[in-house]
Parts: sequence; C-alpha cells; structure tokens
Amino acid sequence: MNVKELRIALTVDDFDKAVTFYQDTLGLRAVNSWNNPDGRGLILSVKSATLELFDKAQADTVDNIEAGKRVSGQIRFAVQVDDVEKTASELEKAGATIVNAPVSTPWGDTNQRLQTP
Repeated sequence: MNVKELRIALTVDDFDKAVTFYQDTLGLRAVNSWNNPDGRGLILSVKSATLELFDKAQADTVDNIEAGKRVSGQIRFAVQVDDVEKTASELEKAGATIVNAPVSTPWGDTNQRLQTP
C-alpha cells in the first residue's frame, strides 16, 4: 500500500470564522476550495504533518500535563511554533480560547492549550 496523502476533514459550525482562523491566522495555504449550492469546502496544506494515535490513558495523561484536566475530545490538533506565548496571544485575538498557561512537558516541549473557534 502506498498512502499518498492523509486528509482530516473538520465539520465546523461557522465556516467563515474557521477559514479566517486556519488560513489567515495560522497561515495554512489553500490548495483547493469550492462553493456549491450543496456546500462549501476548503483544503488547506501544511509543510509537515504527523498522525499521533493515543489510547484513552495516554490522552488523559497528555491532557492532565498540558491542561490540568481532561479537556480534549477524540481529536486534538497541535502546531509547532517558535514562540508559544506570542502565538497563543495572536490566536486568542483571532478567536481562540486559552485553556491553560504554557507548561514544560516531560518530553521537553513548551505547550499551551487553546480551544479553536
């Protein structure tokens, strides 16, 4: 098997707000879009991506480290940036909600949890 692309599709309540957040604020590059009578869609591309698989215990552990309690649903997105606090501030101004202050993780990263709009 030769997987050529992994695509994750998010169904959002406010399409325009989500487009602004992911494309304009995060700077993801649009590679395809459509606006049809039966719906709108946008495909965004990033330079690099990984897929993490957690069992429930690991998801609980990561949430407790990064947010102090279980906050994630079945899907959690993470982005790597140069300045966590500056980026979190910019994302908050763009409509994200800060869930917790930045934390130093056992795996050596500084992470901050936000809830996207």
